Amino acid sequence: MSTQGYITENWILILTLLGFTISLISTVFMDKKTIRRLYALILEVFVLSVVVYIEFKSSGHGEYRELRTILTAIRYTATPVLVAQLIFTIVKGQRWFVYIPSIVLAIIDAISIFTGIVFSLDENNRLVRGPLWLLPYVFVGLYSVYFLYLLIRRGAKQKTEFVPIIFFGFAFAFGVILPFIIGSEYSKVFCETIAVCVFVYYVFSILQLTKRDALTGLLNRQAYYADINSDPESITALVSIDMNGLKTINDKEGHLAGDKAISTLADCFIKVAKNKHRVYRIGGDEFVIVCRRCSEDVVTKICSRIHEEVDKTKYSCSVGYCYAGLGRKSIDDMLKASDENMYFEKENYYQKIGSKR
Repeated sequence: MSTQGYITENWILILTLLGFTISLISTVFMDKKTIRRLYALILEVFVLSVVVYIEFKSSGHGEYRELRTILTAIRYTATPVLVAQLIFTIVKGQRWFVYIPSIVLAIIDAISIFTGIVFSLDENNRLVRGPLWLLPYVFVGLYSVYFLYLLIRRGAKQKTEFVPIIFFGFAFAFGVILPFIIGSEYSKVFCETIAVCVFVYYVFSILQLTKRDALTGLLNRQAYYADINSDPESITALVSIDMNGLKTINDKEGHLAGDKAISTLADCFIKVAKNKHRVYRIGGDEFVIVCRRCSEDVVTKICSRIHEEVDKTKYSCSVGYCYAGLGRKSIDDMLKASDENMYFEKENYYQKIGSKR
């Protein structure tokens, strides 16, 4: 056991973690809480790699039997803890309760040091499976399934959003299968697996954030122009939306109140949008929904549902649409027509509230 030996065996992992850390230092796209959790995950992966290295190097040396027993318990516990940390970091809204199963396993592994119910070491310091030896793998498998379920439930409405789900599914599936094929040697590559998975997801998230509006999470203006030039023939309608009274809110309550209003409206649009409809924030309080291969009846229902959802809030918006069918108008002409219809509704709105004063 030596520092040089550890570096030699874990050089790829060290480079990956170092590159990940440098990337986090320079990122401006993620919130501080997520970045702190990613730092913690990096540290945990590094510590586990050291534990695994020392544990395997102490194998076959009787004088290190007690040390290896403790390190093995840590390794068995750390595996599901890292997956729980992955869930806690990546999936928004997760509470600390996600760690409870891994805490239960940690207690069982600690008990196993004295009872051998999960593992034990023989007189030659070699690992012996206990009656509950499958328990750590079961916990990892359940955590992995739960993680994928959360990613899918969170709403992968676009094809590109399935990419990390497929990637994690592939990595976790082999992460559960490989230990039974190559044995405990898989522990030596588990840390690399977690590090690569998180780094790939981080890169994907950054790429996605460049296409999304930071305030609302909706697709941004750049994404709008890119998407309307991609298969424009399938676009059958555009819906233009503009918030009413944003300037008044900003002047009287401040820009933070204005931001809250815009975010609230964006949430309403997300509820209304279906898989074929993508919502974009193309300006301060200007939004567009691009509808592909749908009937005009569907578009009118979208407009009605937008008003229904927004009416549940204290805000208001004007909506207009242009339905052109397949390939009947250019996108620019459709946007101009939907904007005109939206401004017509906005003019009526201000006339009504003006008459009530």
